[in-house]
Amino acid sequence: MVNTILGKKIGMTQVFNEDGSVTPVSVIEAGPCIVTQLKSVETDGYVAVQVGFGEVRPKHVNKPQLGHFRGGLNNSKHPEVKPRRTLREIRTDDVSDYTIGQAITADQVFEVGDVVKVSGTSKGKGFAGVVKRYHFHGGDMTHGSMIHRKPQSGGATDAARTFKGTKKPGHMGSETVTVRGLTVWRVDGEKNLLLIRGGVPGANGGLVTISKLD
Repeated sequence: MVNTILGKKIGMTQVFNEDGSVTPVSVIEAGPCIVTQLKSVETDGYVAVQVGFGEVRPKHVNKPQLGHFRGGLNNSKHPEVKPRRTLREIRTDDVSDYTIGQAITADQVFEVGDVVKVSGTSKGKGFAGVVKRYHFHGGDMTHGSMIHRKPQSGGATDAARTFKGTKKPGHMGSETVTVRGLTVWRVDGEKNLLLIRGGVPGANGGLVTISKLD
C-alpha cells in the first residue's frame, strides 16, 4: 500500500481544539496524485508506483514526456492520462491494487493522528557568511579587532591546503530538508487538504512530499 503523497504547501494557520487551546498547523494541498506508471520486478527490477501531481498544459510538456503520458505508440494496455507537472516514484510491495489513471487522495493514505515526515526544498538565502550559515560565534567586537564576522583559521598549515568539508561562506538554502515526527491534525478529503501540526520546509507554493512513518 502506498504511504506517500505529493502536495503543495499553502501556508500556516492555527486551529482551536475542543478544550480551547490553539495548535499551529501547516496547510498542505495533498493530491490528488494520478498513477502514471506501474513498475514491476519483471520489467524494471523493482516494484514501484509512479504518480503525477499538478496539472500542466500539453504544450508545456516535451514530446518524450507527452509520449509517456500517452503510453507510447500503439500501446493499448497503457491508457492515456493527462500530463502532470511533477512525477515521482513511490516504492511499495504490491501494485496489484492500482491502475494507471487512478487517483490517490489524502484521505486514502492518512488518518488523523498519523505520524509523518515531510520533505521539501528550503527557502534560498543567497550568499551567506559563516555566522549566519553555520552559527559561528564570530570574533571580538571591540575596537582594534580586524575580524568580526569572518571565519578564522582555514585549517592545518602543514597541509598547505583547505580540507574538503571545511565550513566556509557560500550559498545557503535551496536544499532538500526533511522534518520527521509531525502529526496529522486534520484530513479534508473533499478539498484535498492536510493540516499537519508544526512547520514544514519550503516557501508557500512549494512542492512537498508527505510520507507516513511506521
